[in-house]
Amino acid sequence: MSEFGNAKILGGVGAILMLVGGFVPTGLLSIVGLILVFLAIKQISEAYKDQPIFKNFLLFVVLNIIATVALVVILFASIGGLSYFSAFSTGEYTDPTAMFEELSSVIAICIIGWVIFWILNIIASLYLRKSFDSIAQHTRVDLFKTTGFVYFIGALLLVIGIGAFVILIADIIMIIAFFQLPDTLTASGTQQTGRMCPNCGRPIQMDAQVCPYCGKDFRPK
Repeated sequence: MSEFGNAKILGGVGAILMLVGGFVPTGLLSIVGLILVFLAIKQISEAYKDQPIFKNFLLFVVLNIIATVALVVILFASIGGLSYFSAFSTGEYTDPTAMFEELSSVIAICIIGWVIFWILNIIASLYLRKSFDSIAQHTRVDLFKTTGFVYFIGALLLVIGIGAFVILIADIIMIIAFFQLPDTLTASGTQQTGRMCPNCGRPIQMDAQVCPYCGKDFRPK
């Protein structure tokens, strides 16, 4: 099996582990799955000599990690207020005004944390969409483009909760997309492209008048 063919198996199995790992408390399966998907994306990126595919996916993962860490840190910062509320319920504190002021602060901190998490997820989803749109263009597997779009919609809808279900659908589509990858480079790959864009260095068709990646116009002025 070719290196490009390995991407099909690595990505498909990795995406399955990521999906299943979301229902396992330890998260170990998700980590293993993410590593496999990373390897698959890197192989696709190298096969088509299109480094932004991997870079955009890497940015997607990094921003998701930052978003999660930020949310956890902010929620932990609010624990002090919750402990005050618990103390009041046991009779240690008797001032209801102070309690509600403290509780309001806790709620405000939690809202801020959720908004930061939400915004970073939206930004991350844009990078995933860029990466998967490029894969779809090279491989002609349009489900990658669908995955990126559905994930973006899910990130937008996270603010009302339903986004998690939409992202779950995107993960399922991603599994199918990986298993639909060809075993060899398709017509848009580096084996059959006529030249490289002199501006961004990415593979383009011989008769291309405008680079589809950077927008460089080759038409005579």
